[in-house]
Amino acid sequence: MKIRAVLLNLAVALIALIVLFPLVWMASVSFMPTGEAATFPPPLVPSRWTLEHYQDLFLNQGMGRYLWNSFALATLATLLALSFTVPAGYAFAKLRFTGRERLFQLLVAALVVPAQIGTLPLFLMLKGMGLVNTYAGALVPWLASIFGLFLVRQYALSIPDEMLEAARIDGAGEGQIFRRIVLPTLQPIIVTLGLFVFLGSWNDFLWPLIILTDQSNYTLPVALAALSREHVQDVELMMAGAVVTVAPVLILFLALQRYYIRGMLAGSVKG
Repeated sequence: MKIRAVLLNLAVALIALIVLFPLVWMASVSFMPTGEAATFPPPLVPSRWTLEHYQDLFLNQGMGRYLWNSFALATLATLLALSFTVPAGYAFAKLRFTGRERLFQLLVAALVVPAQIGTLPLFLMLKGMGLVNTYAGALVPWLASIFGLFLVRQYALSIPDEMLEAARIDGAGEGQIFRRIVLPTLQPIIVTLGLFVFLGSWNDFLWPLIILTDQSNYTLPVALAALSREHVQDVELMMAGAVVTVAPVLILFLALQRYYIRGMLAGSVKG
C-alpha cells in the first residue's frame, strides 16, 4: 500500500508539474531582457531580471486602463448575476407558481444551444438600443445565466421545507425568510457562482471584442490580442501582458478555492 501511495503521489506531482510549467515559464520570460526568450534553446530563467516590460505595459501601452476595465466589468457582472440568479434559483426551488416546472425545463433545454448562436441577435438588439460600445452592453450576457440558475436551484432544494414553513408561521415575510434563512444557507453556492461569473467575465474575449469598438474601453484579453498584432516579435512583452491578465484571477481563485470546492461538493451531494 505504501508503494502504491508513493507512486500515486509521484504521478500527481508529475501531472501538476506538466500543467504548471508553462505558467512558470511565462512568468520567467516576462522578466527577461528583450530578445532573450527567442534564443535557442530557450532559457528557463532570466540572465538578468528586469521590470522593463511591465513598465512599458503600464507607462506606454495603457495596461492600467485595461486592467481597470476588466476589474470593473467582472465585478459588476458578478454582483448583477448574483442579484438576479440567486433569487430566481430559490424561487424555482421553493416557491410555487403556475408553469414553474415547464418554464424550468425550457430553460434547461436551452443549455444545449451554443452561446455563439445568440451573439448576432443579441448584438443587433443592443445596437437598436444604443448600447454598442458601452459597458452596459458588455454586461448584458452576464445578467442571468441558465447554468447559474440551475446551480442555485439544485442547491436550494436541500433547504428543508419545514424550516421555511416554521418561519412563515412565526410571521416572517418572504423577504425576511430570503435574507435571514436562504442567503446564509446558500453561501457556499453563492461564492461558487460568483467565482464562476467573475472568472468567465474576466477571461471573456469574443463578446467584448464584438461589443466594445473604442480601444479605451477594451478589456485585458482584447487589449492583449491587439497588442500582440503590434508587438508580435516581442515575446517578453507579450508574456508580461499574459501575467498581468492571469495573475489577478489566479490569486482570487486560490484565495477562494476552499469555498469553491465546498460549494461544488455540497451542491453535487444535496442536489
